[in-house]
Amino acid sequence: MSDKKPEEKEGPVQVLQTPVRLEYVFSAGQSASRLLGAMAKGKLLGQRCPVDGRVYFPSRGSCPQHGVPLDGAPVELADKGTVATYSIVRIPIEKVPLELPYVTVQVVLDGADTVLMHLLKCDVDKVHMGMRVQAKWKPREEWTSSVENILYFEPIDEPDAPYDSFKEHI
Repeated sequence: MSDKKPEEKEGPVQVLQTPVRLEYVFSAGQSASRLLGAMAKGKLLGQRCPVDGRVYFPSRGSCPQHGVPLDGAPVELADKGTVATYSIVRIPIEKVPLELPYVTVQVVLDGADTVLMHLLKCDVDKVHMGMRVQAKWKPREEWTSSVENILYFEPIDEPDAPYDSFKEHI
């Protein structure tokens, strides 16, 4: 029996790194199928709540605030928007087409009332809330029915959006 307390153990702390992989089949359902089918054509489709008029992108099929179906006509959105919040990432992640450090953003697409989390290709010292951005799409011949058709967003030469236009998404 040792006289040392557990917190007084000598030697380096060892960490075991274990890769984790999860594969599953996703059944998209009506709302996500509409979104993904539109993505294959280079379109961003949201849906409007019949109660308060908010436009959800990506669509959820039903309004999370009112519990009613979003079954009206789809709303086509621009591939431009405003950075509501952001994070600087310094840890590599597989399939991210940007060099470290890179930026993840919550983008409020023009015409939408919710955010889309995506990547931003921008110097980390230049990103800021309110920054106007536009999607950079993969080449057309590489499109599939996936949000990954958008490689990342990049800054555009437009004035910053006013704070009131994105403050509810912070």
